Amino acid sequence: MSQKNSSSFSTVREPLESPALGPLISIQRRKVTMASSLHRLYSFRRCPYAMRARLGLLFAGLQVELREIILKNKPAEMLAISPKGTVPVLQCLNGSVIEESREIMAWALEQHDPQGLLDAQVLHQANALVEQNDSEFKYWLDRYKYADRHLEMSQTAYRQRGEAFLQVLEALLTKNPFLLGPNATIADIGIMPFVRQFAHVDRDVFYSLPYPNLQLWLKHWLEHPFFLQTMTRFQPWQEGDDVVVFPRRRPTCDR
Repeated sequence: MSQKNSSSFSTVREPLESPALGPLISIQRRKVTMASSLHRLYSFRRCPYAMRARLGLLFAGLQVELREIILKNKPAEMLAISPKGTVPVLQCLNGSVIEESREIMAWALEQHDPQGLLDAQVLHQANALVEQNDSEFKYWLDRYKYADRHLEMSQTAYRQRGEAFLQVLEALLTKNPFLLGPNATIADIGIMPFVRQFAHVDRDVFYSLPYPNLQLWLKHWLEHPFFLQTMTRFQPWQEGDDVVVFPRRRPTCDR
């Protein structure tokens, strides 16, 4: 599918509430004129936040217009709708702009959730686990990955601090194949990209750690068809490019 596209907008702010996440931050609603008939996602392939947003869209069976960006050269079109300049950013056809990856996951799955990732019985626990990932684990992950920029502690010390969260996940996975039960939830897709990043700092070290269930869980996700689609490579978007549809085919997948 290819076509040229453009957009224009004016800005108004209004509150948004998600049944999955509760009250959310204010989002920007704009009067948008878009030649594309798809919601538009600004993304960066290797960013774990963008990965989980794309996973949410895949599990929801939704297609979007994808604009892959270069972080060092962010397009003016993205900055105009999201001045903070981080990915992912979802520009919806109704004029809404969603700037947080957790909210994009919830937005997608609230429209269509055939595999029950928003299982109401564990949703509160799932949100708490993702919050712990984002607020605690990510802090140590960044320092472990970029230890040369954070000289207060050794890389080993940063890794050990990050392992506290891995131990929580390992304990959960001793009971079930997924974090919160026999089936995947939003916690699995919301956390997996960050565990992947932690493992990739030093794969030999990660797979020597005493977390066999976590390692099997990560291996499962790395081989999952939706994750493989998530990591499809796209050329960085430029003004005037044809529309790139992600995923190319509307996804279907069994549990």
